[in-house]
Amino acid sequence: MRVKLVIGNWKMNGSLASNQALLAALVPALKPLDRAQYAVCAPFPYLAQVRDALRGSRVAWGAQDVSQHDNGAYTGEVSASMLAEFGCRYAIVGHSERRSLFGDTNEVVALKFAAALKGGLTPILCVGETLAEREAGITESTVATQLDAVVESSGVESLGRAVLAYEPVWAIGTGKTATPEQAQAVHACLRAQVAKRNASIAAGLAVLYGGSVKASNAAQLFAMPDIDGGLIGGASLVAEEFTAICAAASNAA
Repeated sequence: MRVKLVIGNWKMNGSLASNQALLAALVPALKPLDRAQYAVCAPFPYLAQVRDALRGSRVAWGAQDVSQHDNGAYTGEVSASMLAEFGCRYAIVGHSERRSLFGDTNEVVALKFAAALKGGLTPILCVGETLAEREAGITESTVATQLDAVVESSGVESLGRAVLAYEPVWAIGTGKTATPEQAQAVHACLRAQVAKRNASIAAGLAVLYGGSVKASNAAQLFAMPDIDGGLIGGASLVAEEFTAICAAASNAA
């Protein structure tokens, strides 16, 4: 049986003071919620602070991106081995903001996914469609193409060491959320796509939903059979809200 997983993506937010307050509130609040798993993905400069604050707690930590390169003359990049030195478990790859704002193509995402695995990290592979793509009726083919780029590069077995996150681009930071039924339909499609290649990998794959998840809708989303938790953006910056979402995941487990 798959374990529910909730991951907070702080994006480019935070400060030493606000991080300390947030983490100090989360550690005791999440301690009794032992039926699910939790993590936060912080900006690179704060990884040491996050590591120190969360060490020994129920909460893992990770990064919001990773370089496709191991090392070298790549100013501004951060490698998987560097992240591993900070105890990172996770690295987000293919987030829609990286794809749309910074030009990460399916091919680059596939390389970053492979680099994360090579470095001992668990990649969180994000896939999702824009509003135009949804209205054109090509949601399933869009996310299938994004997923296939990674599977064809690293093999379907690589998904056994990864997390998949469906994030409808039109629902990120907009306050709009896919209905539980809409999200479930895409999650089921993604799992079926993996199952065509390897049914066992598909059955064990955690598929998270990321698109304006809030305390008010988390329980309904997590009740869906193929929604295994959430990749949480803005709500992960508010201790009470993130804790409530995590509680919904624990209760749904």
